[in-house]
Amino acid sequence: MIEPTTNELGWMLDDVLKVPEARHAILLSADGMLRAHSADIDRDDAERLAAGLSGLQSISRSTAEFCGSADSPWRQTLIEFGHGFVFLVAAGEGAYLAVSTGDEVDMEAVTYRMHKLVDRLGKELTSPARLDTGSRI
Repeated sequence: MIEPTTNELGWMLDDVLKVPEARHAILLSADGMLRAHSADIDRDDAERLAAGLSGLQSISRSTAEFCGSADSPWRQTLIEFGHGFVFLVAAGEGAYLAVSTGDEVDMEAVTYRMHKLVDRLGKELTSPARLDTGSRI
């Protein structure tokens, strides 16, 4: 059985939110499991969004050939809404960092903080594939 997240890394995600207009941050695994979330988003919402964002990175990866090479590694996805953005970046093997913002955010500052966080945490942000995912009989 997979243990629920203890949100031990949540406080580190809060650092990304020091940019004006930054709202929420979550760390997720490739299979959509929540690894950590910032203080200002509740666990249920963070889990739901982690599942959706996992699908988003998967879809983004499938379009690599549109940039010239099907085996080109995916690095980030940006989604723009009427009142904000969602930034999704690779954060190690099988892990992704997502940040939501308002529409007046300094996009460069957010991506800079996200990449600095990924660099600083290194192995803490990796999420290798789970081996024991089957039911026990």
